[in-house]
Amino acid sequence: MEQENKIIVFQEKHIRRAWHNEEWWFAVSDVVETLTDTKNVRQYIKKMRSRDTELNRNWGTICTPLQMMAKDGKKRKVNAANTEGIFRIIQSIPSPKAEPFKQWLAKVGYERVQEIENPELAAERARQYYRDLGYDEKWIETRLQAIAIRGQLTDEWKNRGVKEGLEYSILTAEISRATFGLIPSEYMQLKGLKRENLRDHMTNLELIFTMLGEEQTRQEAIKRDAQGFPENKEAAVEGGTAAGDALEAFEKRTGSKVVTNQNFKQQIEDAKKRKRKRLESLDDKD
Repeated sequence: MEQENKIIVFQEKHIRRAWHNEEWWFAVSDVVETLTDTKNVRQYIKKMRSRDTELNRNWGTICTPLQMMAKDGKKRKVNAANTEGIFRIIQSIPSPKAEPFKQWLAKVGYERVQEIENPELAAERARQYYRDLGYDEKWIETRLQAIAIRGQLTDEWKNRGVKEGLEYSILTAEISRATFGLIPSEYMQLKGLKRENLRDHMTNLELIFTMLGEEQTRQEAIKRDAQGFPENKEAAVEGGTAAGDALEAFEKRTGSKVVTNQNFKQQIEDAKKRKRKRLESLDDKD
């Protein structure tokens, strides 16, 4: 599901993570870059492993290649480690950020356990996350509905023999192409995005037609009893086409375009600045 593979933030630094084997796994390169501020992460990791022979010997056990979003917006396999593995790697990194990072990492894992036991917590945390980034309540509600619809679709794909990763990406691109006339990478380019989550920069209307395309795809897969990738690809084209027809009718009736180059980068940056100022103000009071 979409919320299971996402970017989280530690001290304004982005760290990719994925839910794998019932626990969070974190991109090792992102953690190393966050703790060291190195400009050449690959070289730093190489030197770190040469210094710590025990870590190097167990590197293949600690790290597992998992699909995560790269800076160019494409999913690639990157070395990831679970909380225990990251703690071991941190031991080899002399950084004043190490201890607060450990506490943050433990909190991230604990929150996931809470969310499994009480799913409403996950929804409320998501709402608060978007509020903190300056989104209004109407947009937030639409975004959460879009996440739910996406989750239902990927569950359907999984039950019908579609493989996670590349096949999910291809089907998603087919829906997007049929709905908007753009695949996600083209959509991101239009909005001036690189590593950001495309859907976090969609307007309410764009999210609504995204949901329509994905829900129509799910219904089409059920109607056809689509099995495997080729049959579900046909369902994706049909579902996206139905949404595309609805989009065209909407634009013709209203005279407005659904797809825009609008993004929320400035809004998010302003919200982060306000948060930093509030934290600095609290530190001054202490």
